[in-house]
Amino acid sequence: MIRSAASTSCLFSALLLLASTAVHAEAEDMPQDLPALSAASDHASVVGVSSGGYMAAQLAVAWPERFSGVGVLAAGPWSCAQGALSLALNQCMNTRRGLPSLDELDRRRERYESLEQVGERDALSQLRAYVWHGDEDDTVSPELGRLLAEQWQRWLASPEQLRFVSSENTGHGWPIKLPKQAGASPQALGGCRQGGGSHVLACDEDVAGDMLSWLYPERDAAASEGEVIAFDQSEFAVKGLADVGYLFIPEACEAGGCPVTIALHGCQMSTDAIGNTFIRHSGLNRWAADHGQVVLYPQAESSMANPQGCWDWWGFAESTWQLNPLHDTRSGTQASALMAMLEQLQSAP
Repeated sequence: MIRSAASTSCLFSALLLLASTAVHAEAEDMPQDLPALSAASDHASVVGVSSGGYMAAQLAVAWPERFSGVGVLAAGPWSCAQGALSLALNQCMNTRRGLPSLDELDRRRERYESLEQVGERDALSQLRAYVWHGDEDDTVSPELGRLLAEQWQRWLASPEQLRFVSSENTGHGWPIKLPKQAGASPQALGGCRQGGGSHVLACDEDVAGDMLSWLYPERDAAASEGEVIAFDQSEFAVKGLADVGYLFIPEACEAGGCPVTIALHGCQMSTDAIGNTFIRHSGLNRWAADHGQVVLYPQAESSMANPQGCWDWWGFAESTWQLNPLHDTRSGTQASALMAMLEQLQSAP
């Protein structure tokens, strides 16, 4: 990805700090245990960008009965890599090997379903899905985003359950709406196509609000403030997870009953890589505070096997002896850890 000049990056950061918000997002210095919040057991959603988008789809297909909606930004079809890094690089980011076959991927999902390694097709068909892709994405080809939308259209019971957004003049990342009081346009920043290295794109596009409003079309406003807390991920320790994750809790959700959105960052977007930029400025917390939603921000870490801190969408976190890594099933190492986090939030104190 192209990184912006240092001056542009500094200006972008300064403008973000000027944004006034009702949401207090100061994480505690010492991470605590992930709390049991009695969160709603229905209406959970999972959203993600880039590798996080691939992982979001993996969770939704593996456990469709546990979710009501899925949002995928800047990623291609579910299980595109099929456990092979070569496919991940050459067919699921660019298309040097041609486009992946949706028929082949359908057969893969059906085989998994017959082995009870993913959820049933009936449950999958009831989800609401949101797919977004930038037309100028030079990391994951826009063709793959369109193919992802086609894949979900095959699975859903009705075309009305899918929203596909193709954003003109936008690169790879997560677009945000700049605060009006910043007094500068995205064009002046030049960040919409380049992202300034954080892949949080200054596009004047509130993708978080658009996506969550689509996934929760009948949610009433429940405006409140909230806070971000750091939690210890060691309880869920598996290959590729960082030591600390983050959680946004609106005041309205402290007594329980709020749904959870799992928000998965992309490669080079963890707190180790870009600080709290994604957590603070994605727009998810704003919508969550206004509508009574808990947002979970798990964190991946960089390693020799995964130098950019991506989520496991090609099988690196599974045992090396497996001919067919099960990263995209209910047995997936990282997927199981993420679902355990959701279960903890939904449990009673």
